[in-house]
Amino acid sequence: MTVSDCAVFGFTIEDATSRSVWDGYVSKLPEANFLQSWDFYEFHKARGKKIVRRLVYRGEEIVGAYAGVVETARRGRYLAIAGGPLIDFSDSKMVSSVFSDIREQGRLLGCVFVRVRPQEVMSDNILQVLSNQGLKRAPMYLSVEFAGVLDLNRSEEEILAGASQGFRRKLRKTAKLDIEITADTSDESIKEFCRLEKLHAERQKYVAFSGDFLKKQFEAFREGGEVLIYTARYEGETLAQNFMIFYGPEASYHYGVSSELGTKYSAAPLLHIAAMEEARKRGCIRYNLWGIVEPDEKSHRFYGVSEFKRSFGCEELRYTPAHDMILKPLQYQKTKLVESARKRIRHV
Repeated sequence: MTVSDCAVFGFTIEDATSRSVWDGYVSKLPEANFLQSWDFYEFHKARGKKIVRRLVYRGEEIVGAYAGVVETARRGRYLAIAGGPLIDFSDSKMVSSVFSDIREQGRLLGCVFVRVRPQEVMSDNILQVLSNQGLKRAPMYLSVEFAGVLDLNRSEEEILAGASQGFRRKLRKTAKLDIEITADTSDESIKEFCRLEKLHAERQKYVAFSGDFLKKQFEAFREGGEVLIYTARYEGETLAQNFMIFYGPEASYHYGVSSELGTKYSAAPLLHIAAMEEARKRGCIRYNLWGIVEPDEKSHRFYGVSEFKRSFGCEELRYTPAHDMILKPLQYQKTKLVESARKRIRHV
């Protein structure tokens, strides 16, 4: 079934088949970012995943959208909707129509549950809306729920004025060196990024993404002109690289890697300054540094990178946490037990 008729509420929901129509609507939404972009789901398709893209109409007008990917795990098959649905959560009829459609899509795809993480700032109101639709707080996160965000309506000078002394000190240090900053979409750049990410993971003791995963994601966003690899070099040596995505009103610091030499010379801030300049040219109003942890979580594996992001003087934004729409209650209990244990073990 490709069309859901919610005529009783005045909405029609159907599959999206046009990139231009999808992005023409989604990219104009003030809360949008790459998590609901057309190309992000082209990436999932390239990995052999099943996806859904649904547009919500009131008459001929598009008034909402959501996209999701089917994830298959031993603990249960589920539909993941990160950063969505993109709807007016104050419109109870729209909410009921869209979540009814989400439920139907999950059932058609044979899912045990549907996990959603709306692109909404957390509030008692949004939590109540999700509860009213029968959703329960998920045992694990879906995409980032606590992020550091910079307002790009502020000038570079204003942002630096709000940054920490340590951050400004690093910039003064790098200014004394002849560090070259480039940004491109070449195959050579993503190949270098994959190589550096592997070394970075070995040094920081985390599991690296596969080269195929990174390349497919890069190629999907390159198709829409939404990605740049920023590279810092000193005397021919690669110091650091950032994988940046620009979509709608937001520039996203998606991944970042560095060499030991890059850490020594504090090259990373230069990449961000350059990316912010490009983001402003593209009309972005936010620079999303993404995941951070609480200031007192000093034992958390992401504490160090969180403190680096806080050194920018960013606003700390809490998105609505992931919630689950349970379709098969008995099978879902296995998911809940496994994920709850995994969360404790991994401390995430």
